[in-house]
Amino acid sequence: MLRQIFLASAAVICMAGAQGVPVAAEGDGGTASADDASIFGRKNARTITLKIPAPRGPIIDREGQPFAQNRVAYQLVLQFEQFEVEDRESVVAWGRERIEMAKLLHEGVREPDDDTLFDHYRHRRWLPYYITEPMTAEEADAIRSKLTRGLELRAVYERYYPEKSLAAHIIGYTGIAGKLPTGPIFPDEPLWEMSEGRAGFEKIYDEELRGTPATLHLLFNEQGQELLREQKGQPRAGGAVVTTLNMRWQKRAEKVLDDYSNRGAFVVIDVATGEVLVLASKPSFDLNLWIPGISQTEYAELREDEDKPLYARAFQGIYPPASSFKPIVALAALNDHTIEEYTTINCPAYVQYGNHKLWNWSKSAYGSLSVIPAIKWSNNPWFAQVGNKVGSGSFLGLARRLGMGTSTGLPLIGEEPGLVPTAAWVRKRYGRPITEGDAANWSIGQGAVLATPLQVAQAMAGIANGGALPKLHLMMQVQDSYGQVIRTAQPERRNWLGLDAEAVATVREGMRQVVDGGTGRSAGLSWTQVCGKTGTGQWGPESKRQGVAWFAGFLPADEPRLAFAALYEGRPGQRVSGGRNAGAMVPAFFNSFKSEIKEMIAPAPKAVLVVAEVEEEEASTEGVMRAIPVDPLELEQFDPDVDPAPRALPVDPSELEGFEGQP
Repeated sequence: MLRQIFLASAAVICMAGAQGVPVAAEGDGGTASADDASIFGRKNARTITLKIPAPRGPIIDREGQPFAQNRVAYQLVLQFEQFEVEDRESVVAWGRERIEMAKLLHEGVREPDDDTLFDHYRHRRWLPYYITEPMTAEEADAIRSKLTRGLELRAVYERYYPEKSLAAHIIGYTGIAGKLPTGPIFPDEPLWEMSEGRAGFEKIYDEELRGTPATLHLLFNEQGQELLREQKGQPRAGGAVVTTLNMRWQKRAEKVLDDYSNRGAFVVIDVATGEVLVLASKPSFDLNLWIPGISQTEYAELREDEDKPLYARAFQGIYPPASSFKPIVALAALNDHTIEEYTTINCPAYVQYGNHKLWNWSKSAYGSLSVIPAIKWSNNPWFAQVGNKVGSGSFLGLARRLGMGTSTGLPLIGEEPGLVPTAAWVRKRYGRPITEGDAANWSIGQGAVLATPLQVAQAMAGIANGGALPKLHLMMQVQDSYGQVIRTAQPERRNWLGLDAEAVATVREGMRQVVDGGTGRSAGLSWTQVCGKTGTGQWGPESKRQGVAWFAGFLPADEPRLAFAALYEGRPGQRVSGGRNAGAMVPAFFNSFKSEIKEMIAPAPKAVLVVAEVEEEEASTEGVMRAIPVDPLELEQFDPDVDPAPRALPVDPSELEGFEGQP
């Protein structure tokens, strides 16, 4: 599958040789001799050993589509000749004349000073001096016929991100591993600048992606003529890293975020395998800005953009989960038998703790409610009272078992662990024990409880599973350059949840009714039942308090397969709603894959016993991991120092007055 990468390697080397100095020297009979090979006592003769960089391996989606790959690019170079009279003035004038010609052919020609030109001639004139950044094949073709003696085009590999900003915070980017040396030539210098991973998967899997370079031996005689060009081996391309992401789904999720929000996130997880299928953040940025290097001006624009495009909201944004946290409180109370399915709690318009009132989002009294309608209508007084009955230790402990308060362990740079408070944390922060006001506030997902969209989706996967929290995966497999699988991820359990099946079923029913006539009607699908929970909270520092809207859940209701979380980050002062702003994203995404998902969630067909004779050779292949198809090369935490996003401030009970918690 990746055999074409080797062909691409050979093509680049052949082009580099064809457009450089001749392989066979003319004059001296055109053949290398023992005398020519000797450099002792010959000032201008050289034997040079260079490293031919290997192409980086591709980063692809689960179906083999490339997020990151290589293409052939071209650089304009200055190739000095051997001068009989090597005075500084003549050498510099020769080089300067050709640089001026190059400036007429191509924008962005680097103009070295006179000292740099002369030093390159003295120490490195056998090797090209690169005077442009890489250009496309089309740009190279436009100037090829206009080149004069001493100006050449050299083929190099260039990293390329065909989908530009898609999944940019996950894929990452590369940078130059080091500038080409100056001064005397040392053995094993690279033929051109090599790249290394600087962010995301490019950095985390840099060793697997790098590949193994080949060696090139060059021999020059006293007159600067190339006598010998000998390549040992072919550069061995790096391996392919296969993500669990589905590119088609990722594209749709990012389009939904574009259509329905200014800033937000969308996450989809396979409940059965723990594979992350979608991990989208808005806004994003074009990874190709880093190829071959981003300018200070471009980077400053990204850094100073008030929408913070470098900030991966899906796994770096920590927000109060708001009412999307309420199913965890209900599940803890049912599991501990603090309440039963039909236990009723009187729900006035507000409940009071000390001098502070916690209002229901509707400002209305609901009378006596049991757990299912309390979830359906997202009743704040019900959850505040039940949260205090079961105790914060119980529902916060379950939140931790569902993955909140710790990072997921995925290969992500800069992932935030969120926050699930403890008694020690409260005492250190406020100098007091946990109060009923704390427990009430946390029970509706406000205050010190903070989570990323990825963590909320993970918690939903745990509730959907019911028995265990699946371990999440973002890397599906790593292949070597021959397409053999050398590493793979298998479904695993992260935590046992210790939940009663009836408690899980009751909470699921409440979440089903949220979508079927409750606060989350906008998230419904006509072709399957969705379990979900709306959420609307306050986020950010007091001076810039923003609304945040959630819709999180799973589908189908009976045998869940996909868990998800949609986040809508409001502007300062904007009134937001979980049902209106976040819930609308759910059908906008899932309806695009109706047939595909219906097939995925369909009951398994009955097994049919098939008896067949299997050849011995065929049988011996059983158990070999199948490689994901990888397209050939086209022959053509996140780690920037980003200002931290505003964190949600833990809310003291004294701040509860006037807060209108919404579903």
